[in-house]
Amino acid sequence: QVQLVESGGGLVQPGGSLRLSCAASGRILYINAMGWYRQAPGKERELVAAISRGGTPSHADSVKGRFTISRDNAKNTVYLQMNSLKPEDTAVYYCNGRFTAATTYASLEVWGQGTLVTVSS
Repeated sequence: QVQLVESGGGLVQPGGSLRLSCAASGRILYINAMGWYRQAPGKERELVAAISRGGTPSHADSVKGRFTISRDNAKNTVYLQMNSLKPEDTAVYYCNGRFTAATTYASLEVWGQGTLVTVSS
């Protein structure tokens, strides 16, 4: 079983910064990809950023130049550095991971519990 634990959300003023963290734990053979999604009230969940097994990042157009996804392979942790935050960035942010499980070699997709980011003055 694999679990994702997120941290780092909160209230920030427009123009401010936050860093989200997502740590994976469990019987993991490979981390194939990890990413961050967000869901604002009344809207569908959308992909914000992702990082491949090889470390190649990608970002949604709406956050390019402001958000940066990165990962620490030694800690099985992915980060989302969010700068120049705007009120429209307010949402619940979810970590997503795609793994190959140890021993069973099963492909797993796991979601974190979500962390609320509120951008408001």
